[in-house]
Amino acid sequence: MNITITFRHMVGTDAVKQYANNKIAKLQKFLRQAMTAQVTLSVDALDHIADVSISAGEQHFHAKERSADMYASIDTVVDKLDRQIQAAKGANIAKKRGAKNAADVAQEVAAAVEGEGSE
Repeated sequence: MNITITFRHMVGTDAVKQYANNKIAKLQKFLRQAMTAQVTLSVDALDHIADVSISAGEQHFHAKERSADMYASIDTVVDKLDRQIQAAKGANIAKKRGAKNAADVAQEVAAAVEGEGSE
């Protein structure tokens, strides 16, 4: 697992860096292969922006979030990536179960995501 954190237009503190590193590292447990993450944390006027790209083998995930607080931006972007990873995992499971076409795969992925969200 390799996580690279870059700060733009702000002074990066160890606390923010450690927080982002811990949150992104938790996503590794959902991936089958070692993860490489590029995290860019920046400030634009009053908005704090968290931009994350993750690669694990042939899978690629990207999310970007802006809010008034950097910690909130990091939390929200991690939630977005978690949903993307779970949807991709559901699509792979649906394919293995023998879904006939893309519409069947989409239905099974939607059902899997709804089922996990209600628990």
